[in-house]
Amino acid sequence: MLENMDALLREYRMLPPGTVVLCAVSGGADSVCLLHRLCRLRGALDIRVAAAHYNHMLRGAESDRDEEFVREFTALCCGRERWLEPDGGVREIPAAPLIVGRGDVAARARESGRGLEETAREMRYAFLRQAAREAGADVIATAHNAGDNGETVLLHLVRGTGLRGLAGIAPVREGLIRPLLTTSRGEIEHYLRYYGLPFMEDSSNRSDTYTRNRIRHQVIPVLEDICPGFLTRMTETAARLRQDEDCLARLAAPIAAQAREREDGLEIEARVLAQAHPAAAVRAARMLVGRMTAGNDNCTAAHLKGLIGLCRGEDPSARLDLPGLLSARREYALLVLTHRRPAPLRERTPLALPGTTLAGTYCLECREAVFAGEGHSGNDFFLSAERCGAVTVRGRAPGDKIHRPGRRGRSLKKLLIDEKIPLSRRDELPVLECRGQLAAVAGLGPDAAFLPRPGERAWHVTIRAVKAGL
Repeated sequence: MLENMDALLREYRMLPPGTVVLCAVSGGADSVCLLHRLCRLRGALDIRVAAAHYNHMLRGAESDRDEEFVREFTALCCGRERWLEPDGGVREIPAAPLIVGRGDVAARARESGRGLEETAREMRYAFLRQAAREAGADVIATAHNAGDNGETVLLHLVRGTGLRGLAGIAPVREGLIRPLLTTSRGEIEHYLRYYGLPFMEDSSNRSDTYTRNRIRHQVIPVLEDICPGFLTRMTETAARLRQDEDCLARLAAPIAAQAREREDGLEIEARVLAQAHPAAAVRAARMLVGRMTAGNDNCTAAHLKGLIGLCRGEDPSARLDLPGLLSARREYALLVLTHRRPAPLRERTPLALPGTTLAGTYCLECREAVFAGEGHSGNDFFLSAERCGAVTVRGRAPGDKIHRPGRRGRSLKKLLIDEKIPLSRRDELPVLECRGQLAAVAGLGPDAAFLPRPGERAWHVTIRAVKAGL
């Protein structure tokens, strides 16, 4: 079973021997299937598996139910010392360690003015990357399947997109792997029945309030009725388009490589982009944005069109603001990309306990809680109320050190470099100080000395950027 998954693992070499993989587990059918299969492949592939669950706190008791199910499933189904096979044989299976986190997605969405889906995704992936660091994982595996990929392609198509959007979800990208991307929901359900595996149903998946659900429930069934096997063919089409996109990206790479580093950013001869074929020029422009943002090249077609327009225009001083606090401008024959640097965080501000504190471009929200052993991310964590007296929010300073849980103490300067936090953002990151010691740093999380013990009164701290994403 799951031949498509095994073939995709081999095709993209997703899990070389010795890999530590963190499997994202919601408790739904897809993620239960993925975790179970990865655990069964541990010996054959010589890999280690850990699991992570994020509670979005969107469905009340149902969200808590899913969290409890995942805890039990990983401890029992993926943690038995001896596992009975369907053929009657017995196999030794070690436990898969689990990291759990939670965050109030609805509250964050209200504060930021963004949609629930976008906010949930941002908070979930921030948690997963932090959990991967804690687990020492090389990659994060998510359970996106062929249906998810088809829905994504259709969403991009109706909203307007280029070849990159029509290529759908990438099987491998930025430390993420999607082993089930060519596996249908029918195959997944067959696997679960064969092994008698339980899973949780998310009631929100039945609601057509969400656009993706409307496509899943109303559009795809019609297309399958018109052309049976539609999703399979769409999966194959997306794979071919992905190859085409990769080819065009390779053609664009030498163009982007002509950009030169300068003290305040990048510069490139404007004519290089202006004279390039439009398909190569727009991809080269995206690559330049990625170089300026540590790989975050997500920007709209309008922004990329504007960037090319700067190169083709005749105004020697034209400029354009881009996402992520970037600016592009003409300096006569040159196109220059720089960071729009916000003012460094200089003032020392008391942290409201509880309450909301604004510090530069960041908002820090603190709520009183009883720590129940939840996981944490760099921007959503708990501090011991017993060990924290008055807390001050300030910018970084020479000599700052932090001792993150499970790791040796490091200077904040070196840690920010290792974590690839752009230099332009380091001076604006809020630092939480208590009695002369760092208690936490935005994006990095708390110091081990201030972690609460289970059952202890704690401060639940949530940090978000109000002008630029973390």
